[in-house]
Amino acid sequence: MKVYNTNEIRNITLMGNAGCGKTTLAEAMLFEGGIIKRRGEINSKNTISDNFEIEHEFGNSIFSSILYTEYNDKKINIIDTPGMDDFKGATIAAMHVTGSAVLVINTPNGIEAGTESCAKNTRELGKPLIVLFNHMDSEKANFEQALEETKNLLGANATVVQYPVNPGIGFNGIIDVLKMKYYKYPVNGGKPEILDIPKEEEEKAKKLYGQLVEAAAVNDEKLMELYFDKGFLSEDEMRQGMREGMSNRSFFPIFCTSGKQNIGIGRLMEFITNITPTPDQAIELKEINGKEVKMEDDAPTSLFVFKASIEPHVGEVVYFKVMSGIVREGQDLINTNNGNKERISQLFVSAGKNRTKVTEIHPGDFGATVKLKETKINNTLSDKDAEYSFAPIIFPKYRHTVAMKAVNQSDEEKVSEMFQKLRIEDPSYTVEYSKELKQMLVHCQGEYHINVLKWYYKNIFNLDIEFEKPKIPYRETITKISPGEYRHKKQSGGAGQFGEVHLVIEPYTEGSEPKTMVNIKGKEQKLSVRSTQEYPLKWGGKLIFHNCIVGGSIDTRFLPAILKGIMEKMEEGPLTGSYARDIRVYVYDGKMHPVDSNEISFRIAGRNAFSQAFKEAGPKILEPVYKLEVFAPSDKLGDIMSDLQGRRGLILGMDSKKGVEKLTAKVPLKEMFKYTTTLSSITQGRGSFNLTYEGYEKVPQEIQDELLAAYHEKEE
Repeated sequence: MKVYNTNEIRNITLMGNAGCGKTTLAEAMLFEGGIIKRRGEINSKNTISDNFEIEHEFGNSIFSSILYTEYNDKKINIIDTPGMDDFKGATIAAMHVTGSAVLVINTPNGIEAGTESCAKNTRELGKPLIVLFNHMDSEKANFEQALEETKNLLGANATVVQYPVNPGIGFNGIIDVLKMKYYKYPVNGGKPEILDIPKEEEEKAKKLYGQLVEAAAVNDEKLMELYFDKGFLSEDEMRQGMREGMSNRSFFPIFCTSGKQNIGIGRLMEFITNITPTPDQAIELKEINGKEVKMEDDAPTSLFVFKASIEPHVGEVVYFKVMSGIVREGQDLINTNNGNKERISQLFVSAGKNRTKVTEIHPGDFGATVKLKETKINNTLSDKDAEYSFAPIIFPKYRHTVAMKAVNQSDEEKVSEMFQKLRIEDPSYTVEYSKELKQMLVHCQGEYHINVLKWYYKNIFNLDIEFEKPKIPYRETITKISPGEYRHKKQSGGAGQFGEVHLVIEPYTEGSEPKTMVNIKGKEQKLSVRSTQEYPLKWGGKLIFHNCIVGGSIDTRFLPAILKGIMEKMEEGPLTGSYARDIRVYVYDGKMHPVDSNEISFRIAGRNAFSQAFKEAGPKILEPVYKLEVFAPSDKLGDIMSDLQGRRGLILGMDSKKGVEKLTAKVPLKEMFKYTTTLSSITQGRGSFNLTYEGYEKVPQEIQDELLAAYHEKEE
């Protein structure tokens, strides 16, 4: 195939809500460009984009697809992204490396939850945006209503470039306001007749043309003056204005298509090649070391890896964008993330499941290679003398957590190993083994995300796994002073064991002073603090250990053993086995034996004395509490608040943020399981939320009683 230079390349992301027709649209674009000879269909499971078995089974895109087509002697690289919110990591990765986005709208449905999410992503990344009204051939297609909703979403800068003559069944005509022509398509689409605008449409077309000219000229004083002088702008002048407007996001052109009928596709591709930025004009990845990177052929070679997949009979395929220089087959580059040398043994350009071998790829273009040893998503490969390193993709923070385990304990290592393979394709999955909870916790975006895991383990890895609700990392503490004492005595023929410890415990708060007198069994006991050790605990809070021994009742060499015994019980609290925190301990007396006392004796005595005191010190269970920020339409706030109150949530306030209502609350982590699914159901997918750890608070007594009963039942 032809090798394209940087100025001949356009990179776009196809994005939108599930069901808006992105995959079918991509199929039509490749067909229009001659890359494929026959258009596939989703129902027939033969599209070039959704080519994984799981996508055929689920009926939705799960992964992004790297495609390309050719038009006007230009190459258009297309990343077709999943529409479901659980897979938005793929959309964010695509936006990271493309210069523009095409937001596909399902015209009969108008603005959907996924549409809003995608628009937000482009706004945050500052990317130029084309709006595409698809499914214009649907019986329920309503162009005017979809236009009104789009203007509500994007503002008045959403500007009509095309509008349909006869939306609905039989749709075959588009008025192109930029060209001021009528495009009439044959049955089943294809090449249109380009005709004069029908008289009954002239007035509407002229009005929209005026709005388009103003939108194109508004950011350029010279163009505005030309428009006022001549009353019109030439096509080249319009292109200049639209290019500038798209670049600064003051102009969002609106097009009409039927991807299924192949109507309007060629005109869309013509606009992309004429107006959207070339890679060297677009917002590019930042070099994080502050080095200047020129997207030129004769610059040092560098590339950025933005996608990877594991394919049958092939292995790991790595997809990259060339950031500078020319990447050639057989070239050696350095991975600047880990210092390893990698050889580009083979080079390909991809059109979904089809890959074409090439010998070189120029700056701004996408490519693929195989058999790299230690290169993953977000890695940079660079000439050793340049050592460029590019800013990584920031994948979305997880919103859903489940515990995962192997049904057969012997498979646990395999389960972990296979999970790391899945993360090669989708880094928005993360996993951790919680030593505290004794669970493998999987963090992801939602239940659809989990369903993908289930499918892979069952159908590809042949491993039986099960998911369960994650345990809550409770903490234990005390609310009042309490004494404790314990004598450990053991005789077994030879040397015995003996150790006796007397101590007092009390709640610790930051900045509080140690006591000098306490009441023990009705008697005042003086505490003379001889030494203090302060231990910040890795699970939060502190343990303060005071040595108050006088008269040598316990030798100082046994104090570390007493402390070790206390720490053992701090790590497995007396109430439910959870970590204990924020406790001050005074060891003030005890006994020892000249022969039988040893470290193990005092460790056991210290542990049991602490446990006894803990149970009499008004013990309380603490639970993690999070600050919750919910963003949702105003008409859903009542239902959201009712749901949160049922989750023991405390509403802190409400505010409006960029036209969306923001509700802030404080909610226990225990009550947040599957909140992603609940919020989506309440808001029809339009709600989103952020969770931030706030701290630990006491659980209500009835919940403490339930936890204690469950723990004792388990122990028995």
